[in-house]
Amino acid sequence: MAWKKNTAPLRDIPTISEGGGIRYLHFGTPWVQGAMWVSRPAELVLEYTAQMMAWLLFLAPARQQSITLLGLGAGSLARFCLKHTSNRVQVVEWNPMVTSACEMYFKLPRPARLVVEHLDAGEWVADPRNQEHSAILMVDLYDGEAAGPVRDSLEFYQQCRNVLGDVGVMTVNLFGAHASFEKNIRRLSQAFDGRLLSLPQIDAGNQIVLAFKGPPIEVSIEQLLARAEVVESQYGLPAKKWVRSMIGRSKDGVLIV
Repeated sequence: MAWKKNTAPLRDIPTISEGGGIRYLHFGTPWVQGAMWVSRPAELVLEYTAQMMAWLLFLAPARQQSITLLGLGAGSLARFCLKHTSNRVQVVEWNPMVTSACEMYFKLPRPARLVVEHLDAGEWVADPRNQEHSAILMVDLYDGEAAGPVRDSLEFYQQCRNVLGDVGVMTVNLFGAHASFEKNIRRLSQAFDGRLLSLPQIDAGNQIVLAFKGPPIEVSIEQLLARAEVVESQYGLPAKKWVRSMIGRSKDGVLIV
């Protein structure tokens, strides 16, 4: 979550629950906004958060590049990136209470290469100083009602594209069965010239979409499976499952995005 209001109603105040060794973040509603294995905080509990890392199939993180997260949630992706990469990790989160909750209850470390800005995500991407800021952008913007993303205009997605460097990948968390999904796909497609890939919707309703900037990518499924082997061994993510879901998008065994 990373958006801005003038006040913080009850539904924006972080609340915590725990069960089965997993700690959950809520915003005053039953909707889960993030989760952490208490004994293994750097692992990704929720399937959709693992899918948000699917950019690893197409772009290996170079040390000099930044990874930007719009929305901190329970800090899952920040903790994962800090453990598994040497990149600078930039987080944009409008609500300081969320950051405090992550530090107190979700074991969010604060190394020098983690930068957290308390700012509206829409304002941050619109700032010219942040153009070509990152190679990777992960967008997960929901409030306590979880009624579709709170930032999803065409202008917002165009500005997200501007945040990416000459070559970059954005992953965004959408709700596949929600009325907002088709609208978001249309706007993302327009902002990124149709260069999108969708992963299968998971049981909870989340559907992750990848959007690409840079030279066209033409890669065989065989090559992607070989990369998936590396991702699985290095990061412990189910990358081969993601590649198999892309076979239907390929032509003669070649994926073009």
